Amino acid sequence: MGDPIFQPLPDKPDHPRLEEELLARWESERTFARLRERNRGGPTFSFFDGPVTANKTLGVHTAWGRTLKDVFQRYKALRGYDQRYQNGFDCQGLWIEVDVERRLGFNSKREIEEYGLEEFAHRCREFVVWSATELTEGSKRLGMWMDWGSDYYTFSDTNIEYVWRFLRRVHERGWLYRGHRSTEWCPRCGTSISQHELVGSYVDRADPSLFVRFPLLDRPGESLVIWTTTPWTLPANVAAAVNPDAVYGLRDTGEWVAAALYPDEQLVETLPGSELVGWRYEGPFDDLPPGAAVDHRVIPWEEVALDEGSGIVHIAPGCGAEDFELAQLCDLPVLTPVDETGRFYDDYGWLHGLSTVEAAEQIIGRLEDRGRLLEAGLYRHRYPECWRCHTPLIFRIADDWFISVTEIRQPMRDANATVEWTPPYMGLRMDDWLVNMRDWNISRRRYYGMPLPFYPCACGHLNVIGSRRELEERAVEGLEQLQELRRPWIDRVPVRCEACGEPVSRIVEVGDVWLDAGIVPFSTLGWQNDVYVPEGYATGAAKGLTRADLPDHAYWERWFPADWVSEMREQIRLWFYSQLFMSVALTGRAPFRRVLGYEKMLDEFGREMHGSHGNAIEAGEAFERMGADVMRWQYCAQPPDRDLLFGFGPADEIKRKLLRLWESVRFFVLYANIEGFRPSWDALEPDGNLEPLDRWLVERTHAFVADATAGYEAWLTVDVMRDFEAYLDDLSNWYIRRSRRRFWKGGDEAALRTLWYALVQMLRVLAPILPFVTERLWRTLVLDGPESVHLAPWPETAQPDRALLDEIAELRLVVELGRQARSAAGIKLRQPLRAAIVEGARLADEHVDEFLDELRVKSVALGGEEAPFELRVKPNLPVLGPKLGKELGPVRAALEAGEFEELPGGRFRVNGHELEPGEVLVERTGREGWAVASANGVSVAIDTALDDELRLEGEGYDLIHLVNTMRKAEGLEVTDRIVLTVPESQRALVERHGEWIGGEVLATEIRVGGDVVAIEKAP
Repeated sequence: MGDPIFQPLPDKPDHPRLEEELLARWESERTFARLRERNRGGPTFSFFDGPVTANKTLGVHTAWGRTLKDVFQRYKALRGYDQRYQNGFDCQGLWIEVDVERRLGFNSKREIEEYGLEEFAHRCREFVVWSATELTEGSKRLGMWMDWGSDYYTFSDTNIEYVWRFLRRVHERGWLYRGHRSTEWCPRCGTSISQHELVGSYVDRADPSLFVRFPLLDRPGESLVIWTTTPWTLPANVAAAVNPDAVYGLRDTGEWVAAALYPDEQLVETLPGSELVGWRYEGPFDDLPPGAAVDHRVIPWEEVALDEGSGIVHIAPGCGAEDFELAQLCDLPVLTPVDETGRFYDDYGWLHGLSTVEAAEQIIGRLEDRGRLLEAGLYRHRYPECWRCHTPLIFRIADDWFISVTEIRQPMRDANATVEWTPPYMGLRMDDWLVNMRDWNISRRRYYGMPLPFYPCACGHLNVIGSRRELEERAVEGLEQLQELRRPWIDRVPVRCEACGEPVSRIVEVGDVWLDAGIVPFSTLGWQNDVYVPEGYATGAAKGLTRADLPDHAYWERWFPADWVSEMREQIRLWFYSQLFMSVALTGRAPFRRVLGYEKMLDEFGREMHGSHGNAIEAGEAFERMGADVMRWQYCAQPPDRDLLFGFGPADEIKRKLLRLWESVRFFVLYANIEGFRPSWDALEPDGNLEPLDRWLVERTHAFVADATAGYEAWLTVDVMRDFEAYLDDLSNWYIRRSRRRFWKGGDEAALRTLWYALVQMLRVLAPILPFVTERLWRTLVLDGPESVHLAPWPETAQPDRALLDEIAELRLVVELGRQARSAAGIKLRQPLRAAIVEGARLADEHVDEFLDELRVKSVALGGEEAPFELRVKPNLPVLGPKLGKELGPVRAALEAGEFEELPGGRFRVNGHELEPGEVLVERTGREGWAVASANGVSVAIDTALDDELRLEGEGYDLIHLVNTMRKAEGLEVTDRIVLTVPESQRALVERHGEWIGGEVLATEIRVGGDVVAIEKAP
């Protein structure tokens, strides 16, 4: 026997090794480069990669998003689209700083400054380079095709200059201002936190719950009772707020509280809240200088809640955003008790130097000693923490830089309305965010970030630098040492004020990292750039890390806006928001046409993944234990509107499904090699004399291609995977299983050609999602076509014959119901039966033999008056009751008596009413001697009676099954002939069915003797 036409496949795939081999092969054969060359000049598909933060190795969470991006870029490439494939890295801000601090053993800004900002900047860049390298290697291992080496880095001077240009434009419009307000603050990082950075940062925690007395100065023996969960704010108290429309009462202990919160108490006196307004009280810590200078009084506030606490709110404007706003309205003093590290200032006496956490215990103790503490406990609630270092946030007064959203709010909403969001509810969430968004806090008191180009002059003029060229033209000194547009070098470059000509220094703050990421659609595409500059993006810290060009404006016009972007849901208020904000500000339109969002990842049991839980999975571990294709399957089979439960348990199930695909190809290879069958790529689709089952598979393949294409076009990989699983089931469990005898007998080229066509088309459709296993199988199956499945064009097929497909779908339903009926009766499938009756399905004549063969019954009839079904119909009371009203009773009685007419489509006529399928509950059972199963208006009954002839034939099927299992265990080839020996007890079986059994097991001789079944290879 000569060399096989098709290279035989091993029993099962070793996914990790297979993938590593193909990665090397793609590299050596320049597969991706050739794909790009083929598509160059074709229609464009513009995709912007949301920059992955360069502070880690690749995790399975990040790999989810990377997979979806790769899938749709691969799909569009197969359709001939020219693409940019630019990967991005986020390189600045607290993401980077905090990790570098940990590596250096730092825990405060003071330590960074003592270390030196220049050296700290070098360490940050080194950390980014390390992470970017790790992320690149992990993404490649995942199978992600990008223009690696031409990545964008948000810390490049080019990117920074584009942000400066945006800020200059914002300033010219009058939107930029410096605000003095109470803001969320991280005491460890020493900086404010913007509204959108709070997304996902709330955690469950328990804080002290205090009820505190504030003695009234003009009503001796009486006091207000306030409730707080932040004891550290009490030294900054300036007022107590009541709801003016609520009723307040005096308890017999002399304490004023909201009456609604103490319904069981007999109150000595009650007053409306409005009459408490103006009452003066002694502050909780008037022994400290700041509190002693305050005239504490009761103020009105309609927002005071009456569902918990005491109904009287302690107001500390320096420690809360709402309190601060209230202070502006009521002309209240503002006390700022803590510095940027969250420690009390010196004028707070015995509290000075204590953190807000350390101070709480001492404050509680002082209150108790002075008789001011009424009650103390713990209160569990959701509380924000720093998204980077996880320190609980506080509120403090800060002077930050803001961009007003007043004028841009509606244009942003209008732009968002033009975007196609998948799932649609995420677009509604974006709109809700835009309705409620506050002014954008863009400044951070940190170091390794985009330096805000603001130079406020003593003359009152704010200088905003819009480019490096402008900086160089106006610089007074320091240009010779300006290595990068960042601290500390930029801090040493003062400029001349354009109003008065005096030297002026830059503020020390750096910008919000979402400015860096949001400008990407402009900085990477060369917006308003006159000349195309090769490697012009590789500037500043990015120099030497990338070959990325700085294109010209014509290039930007070609690729802007993005046709599609994708990130997880939390990016609605982060990257999607910052892009939208900056794009609307600069161009008046959205930066993307379509968005795919997806929910979060949990472990396979629905728990958050954390190292402390022992359930975190590193991407490297997942690659080694399950392989990239299995990971990609998990990601792509997930509906985007639900959390993904990721783990090794689901991976094992996916491996079993992939094994079915593998075995289907292996089955073809086995019999194609036996027959010497050599298909041709030029004659891909089978034609000529096809069996009905072949014609069905061709049409089923057409339908799979069409349906999967629709899934890709809808940006829903979950639809593609559902279509694939259904198709694979049809292919293996119907076509291959029903065609085994044709392959086994040999000489049936139509079956081989049809199966080869189906397998090849299936691989083409799956290639974007499962790039490795499809490539391995493609290189096995396709002998004279494109050498890679990723170089084959997208399959174009005729419209499927849906009528034929519906016929077979109905047949498969009928067969499945027959199997269910068998199972319910406890009769195994290998036992032949005498008869079956089908009701509710047409069962075309050409499929009767298939039905008989599948269910091993001797005859089938369509239901009639003598059908062995007992039909019971009951009213669906919650639905039918409101519809029929008083007529329900008679209808119910008629249904119970069987006095109704069954109509097509699952409807019934009774007492003059036509009842729809959802208005009734239908149950079909079998009469004695019959087993019944029903679904979708179709019922199948099987005759369960057995006679000696049927039992003997069933014994034959059992013997065939046993012998074929023994053949496999012995390692016999499918073409090997055997000599079969059966025990004396089966002599009658051999005499009656020997020829049939011998043909099924390839036995040249059947001997009778002994006590056991035995086989040996025939000479």
